[in-house]
Amino acid sequence: MDLSEQAENIKRISGVDTKKCLRCGKCTASCPNYEDMEYHPHQFVYFIENGYLDRLLKSDAAFRCMTCFACVERCPRDVKPAKLIEAVRLTLVRQKDSNRLKPYDIIENLNADLPQQAIVSAMRKYTK
Repeated sequence: MDLSEQAENIKRISGVDTKKCLRCGKCTASCPNYEDMEYHPHQFVYFIENGYLDRLLKSDAAFRCMTCFACVERCPRDVKPAKLIEAVRLTLVRQKDSNRLKPYDIIENLNADLPQQAIVSAMRKYTK
């Protein structure tokens, strides 16, 4: 599957219309894990929309997302970047057949400033 087909598959899996994004950056501004992510929520939307999927597939940014949905709540256009990030993560997991982050890694990466919702969300995601 080439990159354009993968990008379309990610859009289909997530149900996100990337064309609705205004690039306002509110999603990124609300991200509690902003400093640890190589690419930020608004960049995921932009890269997938413009065919730069190879950058996302080589990065671990999708695994740094805590899936707290703060970006979804802040988006004025209801783009839902977290769902897009989750679809990229799923694509990577299917390619590599495993998660990059193990449950015990979450504890090592805890930060006192992280919202409890983000921590619970990460534990649910990585302990399945």
